[in-house]
Amino acid sequence: MAVNRVPVLKRCRSLGLEPAYLGYDKKSKRTSARAGKKMSEYGLQLREKQKAKFIYGVLEKPFRNYYEKADKMKGMTGENLMVMLETRLDSIVFRMGFARTRREARQIVGHKHVLVNGKCINIPSYAVKAGDVVEIREKSKSLQRYKDIIEVTAGRLVPEWMESDIEGLKGTVKALPTREQIDVPVDEMLIVELYSK
Repeated sequence: MAVNRVPVLKRCRSLGLEPAYLGYDKKSKRTSARAGKKMSEYGLQLREKQKAKFIYGVLEKPFRNYYEKADKMKGMTGENLMVMLETRLDSIVFRMGFARTRREARQIVGHKHVLVNGKCINIPSYAVKAGDVVEIREKSKSLQRYKDIIEVTAGRLVPEWMESDIEGLKGTVKALPTREQIDVPVDEMLIVELYSK
């Protein structure tokens, strides 16, 4: 399985991203060497795609598959793409506050700590649907790791399209999010332009 080992702050700097979107509270003091240089239209489109891939931890081939699926669905391709990325299981675990960072959320899912509607799911890209109940399995709830996570994430805002019981490590996806409810700084229209060339 391919793993992204790029240093997070370095990548955030090159993409002009705030590390907070990935769950990191560190700040990079250096500025990117390319800051202030004018970018071509293609460069801007590519950067938006790289931002989306980096935030959600998706590699090129699965990202391309998401785009093709989103293109076949009804409605706006860009919005469909963002909703599909946002409703991945690892993203939901991060949003509900069961993990400090998106990478940690992916690891928690991969280590079989997460139940969806009572079933153990260890696929980070699993598509969560409206009405699904996501929780950390009973065996894992008592681990020190989750006590530490709750301390860090207790104050984090949970999006209005889901509800989360952070103490009980359980949450429900009330509805699929709209594009306005996804607070990720990605201009999905540029991604659509890039892929539709």
